[in-house]
Amino acid sequence: MADLFCLSKEIEFRQEYFYRNSLAEENRQKENHAAINIQSWFRACKVRACISHLHKKAVIIQKIWRGFRARSRFRQMVKAAYFIMKMNFYDEMAVRIQQRWRGYYVRKYVHSFYARKNYLENITMKNEQVRKDLDELEELQRRERKRLEMVKEQKAKVYQAHRLHHLVSTKQRPGVFNSPFRRGPHEMELLLRQVKYLAPTRLTSRDRAFQLGTPGPAAPNFPETLESPRIKRTHSQHSSRPTLPPIVSKKPQSSLREPGEVWEQPLHCPKLSLRLQTSYTLLQDVQNNLRQSAQLQCIYTAHLCQQDS
Repeated sequence: MADLFCLSKEIEFRQEYFYRNSLAEENRQKENHAAINIQSWFRACKVRACISHLHKKAVIIQKIWRGFRARSRFRQMVKAAYFIMKMNFYDEMAVRIQQRWRGYYVRKYVHSFYARKNYLENITMKNEQVRKDLDELEELQRRERKRLEMVKEQKAKVYQAHRLHHLVSTKQRPGVFNSPFRRGPHEMELLLRQVKYLAPTRLTSRDRAFQLGTPGPAAPNFPETLESPRIKRTHSQHSSRPTLPPIVSKKPQSSLREPGEVWEQPLHCPKLSLRLQTSYTLLQDVQNNLRQSAQLQCIYTAHLCQQDS
């Protein structure tokens, strides 16, 4: 009994031992995994701390190195800028010295100041003299143009006087240009008295441009005297206008008139018969009408003045 009891105790002990060993084995694996995890975390913390420390030290080293390089580069830039500024200053001073010296040398040995001043003064005086001469020439040309215009107008008036010579005043009746209401005779009336009557002659194509004192572009060049443009000139008198050829006609048109008069008949002024169409008392009637109109105007003006007062 005792052996059986001991055997049973031994079996239970073995089972208990095996059970406890199995539990211990299981716990050992868990503890091993836990220890591994703790070791890995601790080692990772150590590595991260070391890497962080190294990174901080590397940043400090880079900062110091970069600052040193930047300061050395800035020193080089300052030295270069100072050297350039100094060279520019020296160049400017050298240029100024050269300018002063060259100006002095040129003024003293090449170009004299007083000689150039005299030269410019002479040029100014010459310009003023040239301007004065040009002004005088322009004035002379203007006077010549004015004289030529006056001569042209005088020639036109002379030609018109020759054409209107039949309108000159007579002792029996005043002419068209001699109005009794004027203080003195008209200048055309005086001109008509100075010129002489000329018989009409045949006009050439050049002379037909003149129509009642309006010369055309091909008008003859008359002199400044009051002579007629149709008067023949001698060889001693200078004139660019040729003399008119004589009129030759094979068959006479009338026994009392010359061919030239018959040819010029259409060019006569149609106002020649004006005196025959009017009465002998036309001048007195016109004067009476003017006096009556003047009296009526005075009466009307006096009436307006009375109304205003």
